[in-house]
Amino acid sequence: MTYRTIFKAAFLGFALATAVSLTPEIGNAQTLKVVKSSTSASLNVPMNRAVVVESETPFAELSIANPAIADISSLSDRSIYVLGKAPGTTTLTLLDATGSLITNVDVVVAADLTEFKERLRQILPGEKIEVRSANDGIVLSGTVSSAQRLQRALDLAERYAPERVSNLMNVGGVQQVMLKVRFAEMQRSVRKSLSSSLALNGTSSGTTLNGGTGTTNTLTGSTNSLSGRIPSVNENVGAMLFGFGVGSVEVGLLIEALENKGVVRTLAEPNLVALSGQEAKFLAGGEYPVPIAQEDGAITVEFKPFGVELDFIPRVVDGDLVNLELKAAVSALDPTNGFRTDAFTIDAFRRRETSTTVELRDGQSFAIAGLLQDEFIDSNGQIPWLGDIPVLGALFRSAEYQRQQSELVVIISAHLVTPTRGEALALPTDRIRPPSEADLFLFGNVARDSSKTKLKGGAGEVARQDFNGSYGYVME
Repeated sequence: MTYRTIFKAAFLGFALATAVSLTPEIGNAQTLKVVKSSTSASLNVPMNRAVVVESETPFAELSIANPAIADISSLSDRSIYVLGKAPGTTTLTLLDATGSLITNVDVVVAADLTEFKERLRQILPGEKIEVRSANDGIVLSGTVSSAQRLQRALDLAERYAPERVSNLMNVGGVQQVMLKVRFAEMQRSVRKSLSSSLALNGTSSGTTLNGGTGTTNTLTGSTNSLSGRIPSVNENVGAMLFGFGVGSVEVGLLIEALENKGVVRTLAEPNLVALSGQEAKFLAGGEYPVPIAQEDGAITVEFKPFGVELDFIPRVVDGDLVNLELKAAVSALDPTNGFRTDAFTIDAFRRRETSTTVELRDGQSFAIAGLLQDEFIDSNGQIPWLGDIPVLGALFRSAEYQRQQSELVVIISAHLVTPTRGEALALPTDRIRPPSEADLFLFGNVARDSSKTKLKGGAGEVARQDFNGSYGYVME
């Protein structure tokens, strides 16, 4: 063995040792013949991985334009070790022994898509996502089943190419949500009162008697003024006055017994459709003008909305799972609690509202709010000592009992919906036709009989389905 052969073997061993020290992944390097004499070529190198390039022409000198993107090392006069360090593009130049240019190689370092694709298949199996490299970033395209899985794919891509991920993916499936909100409120009130009053009017043994207890005390006048009369100061419908005379003295006994019961039912069902991730608003009611005083003394008018309000943002999370950010309210004018001045009157508002975020599946419902309020008031008034007399003490006492109960429930339902043909939708007015002059003046009909005419549009579509009983919208 000559010294020259020994020298070449030692040089090759030193080069191999240097290459191994540059990266622990030298074992994964692949030999690629991509360089041809006197031509330019392109070399794709995954980041943090290495490739070995063989030149068809022996070279004497190597240079890399940007060592921060790729690192090189010569293994022989025909083999080059290239290590990708950072995403980007740089130029590898090969020169021969005379300093002449052999070729320029464009070295493109990109994220390791092989590992990224494998992780993507493990985390999101079954999703049709295409992965490509562009310049120094990653481009994702295809169709995913939900917005949540789309975000997972983007988060994973950010691990391999931070701030260099392009999203060209689409979300498949139904992405429109119809929200149905039902407000149901019942108010019950009971009031009972029982009181009695005694009055005397006249003379006895030269002594004038004029007085009494309760509301009849204010009734004085001529003879028999108490008999058969109900005091004008009394507003109760359950009042009765008994009067009788003992000589020249008239005695009046007023008994007031009243029981009031009341029930109030409030129901509202607003429906609204919105695209996933988009805000939708609904208001059925009006706006009430409220004057507001400014610092300079001027008065401006601000309009306050009232009625049925609905504001929500739906997000289709995964499949048929819907995330709802919801705000709903029902309000009405309340003149009994308003503000009054000499110039104007401002009514108050009765308002019931809720604001929450929930998750539910297609067709499911939630009772998101409930209120049970029970108020009880009773009072008992009497004349001292006289009201404590057994039996007769009832003439000098009055008792009142009042109870109010209110119950409010708010229920929401979410449905994934798709568009349909316009003629398949029925309107409340489809089956209500204006009457003809003969129907109105001769027969007194305020609407034309739709059974004698062929229904068109949504009402006709529903009628052809041969339902029994009521269907569609009902107007009473």
